[in-house]
Amino acid sequence: MSHPHARLTVHGRRLLIDRVRAGRPVAHVADEMGISRTTAHKWVRRWRAEGGAGLYDRTSRPRTTPHRTPADVEEQVCALRRERKLGPARIGPILGIPASTVHRVLTRHGLNRLRWMDRPTGQVIRRYERERPGELVHVDIKKLGNIPDGGGHRIMPRQQALANRQATTGVRKGGSPVIGHSFIHTAIDDHSRLAYSEVLTNERKETATAFWRRANAFFKAHGITVERVLTDNGSCYRSRLFGQTLSAAGIVHKRTQPYRPQTNGKVERLNRTLLDEWAYARPYSSNSERTNALADFLHTYNHHRCHTALDGQPPISRVNNPAGQYN
Repeated sequence: MSHPHARLTVHGRRLLIDRVRAGRPVAHVADEMGISRTTAHKWVRRWRAEGGAGLYDRTSRPRTTPHRTPADVEEQVCALRRERKLGPARIGPILGIPASTVHRVLTRHGLNRLRWMDRPTGQVIRRYERERPGELVHVDIKKLGNIPDGGGHRIMPRQQALANRQATTGVRKGGSPVIGHSFIHTAIDDHSRLAYSEVLTNERKETATAFWRRANAFFKAHGITVERVLTDNGSCYRSRLFGQTLSAAGIVHKRTQPYRPQTNGKVERLNRTLLDEWAYARPYSSNSERTNALADFLHTYNHHRCHTALDGQPPISRVNNPAGQYN
């Protein structure tokens, strides 16, 4: 790509060549296009030597870099980064090189940010994004403690919260009231980040399968045809019922490697967003109040909330048929 102040783009260079080929003097053409004769002759020479390919910009990288840090030193820098998670200020004194040099080496190898690395292995995380909506949908379940009627310990003293728990449920375990848990079933499209969630009472195979049918209908209503579904290895997702439901709809089911939630990272990140911006965003006086607030949050998330992975645009901006006006 030409720099922003360049007088000639690739299109302008082709125009220059066309005028010169028509028999006009190079000096006259250069004057008309507002460039020097030297620049015009340069592109004409490149075109005669290389053809159309010569009209594109060349890399400014030098052919040789004799003062570059030796390869064995760079390997030591990367090894210390991966194995001990040290920064430039620590690696520099160990190897006897400036911290600025260490930083350049880490940047060159994509290791300058620890968040870009897988902490257990030290390998650079390979980030990806599917090319079109529906090509891959991530599905997961998040377990969340229920809120007693009247509110829990987050908004009132623990003694009052305990009284609310006792008044809400008659179930006891070891003498203590058992409020139980809710299960947030979530599906998110890999390309558009369009999300669908429900608060359900369990994570059994029948519940997970019924949720997926509703989620699939949600995506279809937005013009998205789901091709693949990625889940973890939970028992509900390994069930024959869930697999047959996907197969009947022509959907390929993929599962992550055991103990590797990073593979399903998009829905895992959405689970965190749900906790920060919905579940714990404000105090709720009951579990039903929190559940009812989920629909408003999802609408905001899909239609109004800016997404950093989408250049500040909401997920709906990447959906081909957001209003459902086409069939």
